[in-house]
Amino acid sequence: MTSEFTPLLSLIGGMIIGLAAVLLMATNGRIAGISGIVSQLLPSWSSSENQTKAGYFVPMAFVVGLLLAVPLTRIVTGNLPDQTMVASLPVLIIAGLLVGFGSGYGNGCTSGHGVCGISRVSSRSIIATITFMATAIATVYVLRHVIGATA
Repeated sequence: MTSEFTPLLSLIGGMIIGLAAVLLMATNGRIAGISGIVSQLLPSWSSSENQTKAGYFVPMAFVVGLLLAVPLTRIVTGNLPDQTMVASLPVLIIAGLLVGFGSGYGNGCTSGHGVCGISRVSSRSIIATITFMATAIATVYVLRHVIGATA
């Protein structure tokens, strides 16, 4: 099995994610969890007392930054990484819904618990991240080695 793992680019990407998390915590006192940030853009969030002083600017800037990653990669490197989608649209929709349910049920997503929670030595985040990883490992094992699905 070949791997597309690029240690240098992965290190740089991880450093940028860490810097963004530190900057968001330092400037707004917020944890850089994607599900929590995106939820601030939803109508139900804006009516609650949890709305940040910055209103919609910070979550919108964060989401725009995520969306600009691909065009910026093209500008900086001159090409885009190869991406292959092997799952069907219904499988992707179901997977997205399950991830959304899991991040709601777990009070955060992998970025909030895995990046920010573990760095704060939060026992809740460590347990959540272990649960995410164990579930992912078990899912891949069952799909590839028990059921025999490829990809």
